[in-house]
Amino acid sequence: MDFQTLGHEISAFRQQQGVSQQKMADHLGISRATINALENGRSGDIGIRKVMKILDYLGKELAVRDKSPFPTLEELRDER
Repeated sequence: MDFQTLGHEISAFRQQQGVSQQKMADHLGISRATINALENGRSGDIGIRKVMKILDYLGKELAVRDKSPFPTLEELRDER
């Protein structure tokens, strides 16, 4: 998963829970502009701690696992 896809996923999780960017920003002490940039794939310099904090707020977690030996859909598309 790339950074832009992660941002879109975070946006979807937030919207599913009916939480505004401003409410999440206020609760976490992160600027709304930072959250907006993350969700729109424009903020490649956000730290992993902030990403983890946002995911935790949304009831999600980031996990490290072994890479599958099978190509992802994105990798198959890139081969074309």
